[in-house]
Amino acid sequence: MKLRVLMLTYCRPGYTKLSLGRLCDTVPEYGRITVWDNNSGPAMRKVLQDFEGHPRIETIIYNSSNQRLRKPTNQFWYESSDADFLSKVDDDCLVSPGWCETLIQAHNDIPEAGILGCWRFFDEDFDFALASRKIQAFGNHRIMRNCWVEGSGYIAKREVFDHLGGMHRKESFTQWCIRAAARGYVNGWYYPFLFQEHLDDPRGPHSGMRSEEDFRRLRPLSASTFKLKNLNEWVSWLQRDARHLQRSSFNPKDHLGWRARARRKLSRLLRRDLTPGV
Repeated sequence: MKLRVLMLTYCRPGYTKLSLGRLCDTVPEYGRITVWDNNSGPAMRKVLQDFEGHPRIETIIYNSSNQRLRKPTNQFWYESSDADFLSKVDDDCLVSPGWCETLIQAHNDIPEAGILGCWRFFDEDFDFALASRKIQAFGNHRIMRNCWVEGSGYIAKREVFDHLGGMHRKESFTQWCIRAAARGYVNGWYYPFLFQEHLDDPRGPHSGMRSEEDFRRLRPLSASTFKLKNLNEWVSWLQRDARHLQRSSFNPKDHLGWRARARRKLSRLLRRDLTPGV
């Protein structure tokens, strides 16, 4: 059995030192890690060089430009033809011990499982009454089903990629997951949740966002997209995002075609209404 894990890094050497260190500690002997750096500069190179030669690191790619997410991920998937399972962990996420073993055991026991993931939200963000309809038992395992999972801390069966191919031009990882769900694969988060700490969540013990200055310096892409002005607005947005995932349909038909367009429009309107100053 072989597991291949991709970590993409970009301009966050402090976070990467933590996240890659944790990843190396938690990937089992049958797993290997590929690190792809999107031209972060000398500080990141120094951090990554400390991991060269680690028994879990297969290769570190120092790319000459920022290729973002789709191209490196597709290339990694195509080049991992010997893998039974494919995974990606972001440079701003800390996975929990045992996450690989638990997800792979679930994959082995649930033939229809496609993409299973770790959860990055806190207990206070979870509403069992809201999410219970999505939590289903598969033998000894339970999955909170969803058409997609987050792009970090997931493990996918290699056969999903074999059936779907890579992400299409302009297709996001979320949309790729929805395509998998439409093919009949069961996607979602293992339950009880396998926690991965998102280092941009100021409530976490390892977060770099402790002040308003940190928020301005490390401003996440979502915070810029929704024009969030401070830490309180950012935390409120994260909490709303958690509820959205617990509420969303796991029927792929609701996320394709005209239904998807209607849902996206409604979601944009709701997020605008709930985002101060937008």
